[in-house]
Amino acid sequence: MSKDPSSKPTMDDIISLCKRRGFIFQSSEIYGGINGFYDYGPLGVELRKNIKDAWWKDMVHGRDDIVGQDASIIMHPKVWKASGHVDSFSDPMVDCKESKMRYRADHLLWAPVVVDGETVGYVSTLEGPEAQADAEKKDNELKRKAAKQGELAPIELREYLEATPDLYELIPSPATGKPGSLTPPRDFNMMFQTYVGALRDESAVAYLRPETAQGIFANFKAVLDTTRVKIPFGIAQIGKAFRNEITPRNFIFRSREFEQMEIEYFIEPDDDVWEKYHQDWIQTRLEWHKSIGLREDLLSTDAHEKHKLAHYAKA
Repeated sequence: MSKDPSSKPTMDDIISLCKRRGFIFQSSEIYGGINGFYDYGPLGVELRKNIKDAWWKDMVHGRDDIVGQDASIIMHPKVWKASGHVDSFSDPMVDCKESKMRYRADHLLWAPVVVDGETVGYVSTLEGPEAQADAEKKDNELKRKAAKQGELAPIELREYLEATPDLYELIPSPATGKPGSLTPPRDFNMMFQTYVGALRDESAVAYLRPETAQGIFANFKAVLDTTRVKIPFGIAQIGKAFRNEITPRNFIFRSREFEQMEIEYFIEPDDDVWEKYHQDWIQTRLEWHKSIGLREDLLSTDAHEKHKLAHYAKA
């Protein structure tokens, strides 16, 4: 049966097209693949190059207040200590002891099942567009198993991080549906660690960069001293970044190796109009995305809640 041409493509449709046309392949697929890593095929590498070239032309060559650089992937570990990444670049992790599945605690959702004001159990699901529907289905199943005839209270999903320790044994695992198998949340540092030189000891520890920004910050003074730029100005960079994601998902949208196109724009520290710069850059990015052919109705902005911001971010 042919698919309705008016229906929206699913993620599975997009993945299938990318593989079929040679845009993106699973890395090491002939050996079973490796989760969170992808290779760009003949068409994919050309598409990516075109996007990078267009971005560099518009953001660097097309502006007088932005210069470029290309920093090393491996930097002195003191950079990552000073930036807070060694101590704070982490995600809360939860394990299912029975299925051995691993979840990010802020992506694991739960809710009490309440019938006529009485809590008869708990349900859990994973963050996503189907989360509410999945939770409501489980809600009704639990009510039926409890042989309750009253009225179900509306499901109010919460992050696992909001659960109190006394609830850890009561919230079921999304993998098994059984309570008591989820561990308490614990921090998991997402930086890939490696060693520089012949010895493998603490003095040789280094990290694959989890973002390109720190290379820009470390070279700020050198760029200021060797170019004609003056504050306010920006430094742009395109390069690889690596994050040991707990649960890579959504194809290339949450992977462990990826490429960033980044601008760090510097203003005076006592400048109280940072919000104006922030809004200007949001609009600049939206206009650029439209300029390369993305439909306006598919673009939107999303302001992170405070607890979801990077450890160094204001907005």
